[in-house]
Amino acid sequence: MRSEAEINRVVDEYADMVKRVCFYHLKNKADTEDVFQNVFLKYMTYEGSFADREHEKAWLLRVAINASKDYLRSFFRRNVVSFEALHEVEAEEAEEHREVLEAVLSLPVKYKDTIYLHYYEGYSAAEIGRILGKKENTVYSLLFRGREMLKEKLGGDGIDE
Repeated sequence: MRSEAEINRVVDEYADMVKRVCFYHLKNKADTEDVFQNVFLKYMTYEGSFADREHEKAWLLRVAINASKDYLRSFFRRNVVSFEALHEVEAEEAEEHREVLEAVLSLPVKYKDTIYLHYYEGYSAAEIGRILGKKENTVYSLLFRGREMLKEKLGGDGIDE
């Protein structure tokens, strides 16, 4: 088990990122809080070590994504949550970004994950490939297709790298 100081450091550094990842997948504040706690509980009990802080951050992202997907697949959580649930959470994004956020959230998971990691967390295609266990060229294809879907949903070509 990790020390209290180490856990506090990780929560201070990565709590916002983990919460955003969970919320983008779950679209519900209460569910996000549940999965958020589980991610840090897994961190607390993880016996392995990390090569550096980037490795630690990538591990947390992967655990948050997987935990969110597992939660969505769970028996009591099979119903779709409407975008109306988004309004119960205070918007961190400006009002003009809400339409883009909703469009990103409506993408299929494989595109949503790559778009999120690239544009919101700033990861390169190679880094996203390592995090998601995909080839770099596959990530480029997913980013391209995801951007095309966003252009179609948003009615223009306002998505640039």
